[in-house]
Amino acid sequence: MSKVVIIMGSQSDLEWSKKIAREATRLGLEVVMKIASAHKVPLKCLEIIQEFEMENVVFITVAGRSNALSGFTDGQTLCPVIACPPYSEKYSGTDIYSSLRMPSGIAPMVVIEPENAALAAAKIFALTDDSVRAAVFTTQALNRQKLTEDNNSLISA
Repeated sequence: MSKVVIIMGSQSDLEWSKKIAREATRLGLEVVMKIASAHKVPLKCLEIIQEFEMENVVFITVAGRSNALSGFTDGQTLCPVIACPPYSEKYSGTDIYSSLRMPSGIAPMVVIEPENAALAAAKIFALTDDSVRAAVFTTQALNRQKLTEDNNSLISA
């Protein structure tokens, strides 16, 4: 089964990560959640990466403020890494730069919305997993249908 490994920087990232997990599960992905800070326990992060990287996985990293987790994870694996940093009112969104500005040779994808991070992971798996491809196709069809219905409601109003 296609698996998403969500690595959170701390317990405070759990609610954001649960949003990712719910959508990933809906799309037919197996989800594993772990907590390990790249700043505070880098060897634990490495251990988690090494535990799962030989499987068919996409890592989704969830860390705000100074997001070393996404870059660290990407630098340690050949598997795709999606950074999905939680939005912080405290920093007016400026902490996103720590997810966007990576050193050369480090390339995690950055997706801001949790549901879209799950969708991005599903699209990666959809390249080789027919059941996930079908779930992505159904999601896109429902989105198109909703927009068509919304448009039609304007015409008849």
